[in-house]
Amino acid sequence: MAGTEAKDRRWVFKRCLVIVAHPDDETLWAGGTILMYPESEWTIITLCRKSDPDRGPKFFKALENLHATGAMGDLDDGPEQTPLDTRTVQSSILELLPSERFDVIYTHGLRGEYTRHRRHEETAEAVRTLWESKQICAKELWMFAYEDGGGKYLPCAIEDADVKIKLPDEIWRKKYDIITNVYGFGPESFEAETTPKEEAFYCFQSG
Repeated sequence: MAGTEAKDRRWVFKRCLVIVAHPDDETLWAGGTILMYPESEWTIITLCRKSDPDRGPKFFKALENLHATGAMGDLDDGPEQTPLDTRTVQSSILELLPSERFDVIYTHGLRGEYTRHRRHEETAEAVRTLWESKQICAKELWMFAYEDGGGKYLPCAIEDADVKIKLPDEIWRKKYDIITNVYGFGPESFEAETTPKEEAFYCFQSG
């Protein structure tokens, strides 16, 4: 796969798919981009927490705010983060998809966005494999590009990301509102303090 060169590209995507590990990941790492292009058809799936009586309903409320549709899976997300079989993660993704064809897919970076969450990494690897094998068809794959210096600071955009989008203040406020008022994270929480004002992605085009 080869990264794209454009930094300020024209938006050309109609059918957009976001695949994340947890409810709130879609908002934290790509929510501003989603909010900036409401004319596109956004499908968001999360692989964990369907049976969570708190986070589950909040995810669907977040979808309303993002003008998106979506679905939830219920992969193990216990604190011990027992590794999941790659085929299990892939199967969960395919079962949740309403279609196999999109213009662009958004998902986690292969190293995740911070130090460290195994489910983010497993999701990224599964999505990349499904895309490369054309089990999910899309013209492009965009992977979140954030890092935290090995846990030394809050996650921020990677400097050499293929695409970096500085969010307009109004868009960032809407994104922050979903994190704090929909998902209910307090202003001093990791999620609220992290909420990036600049979103970043590594971009790959299908061969």
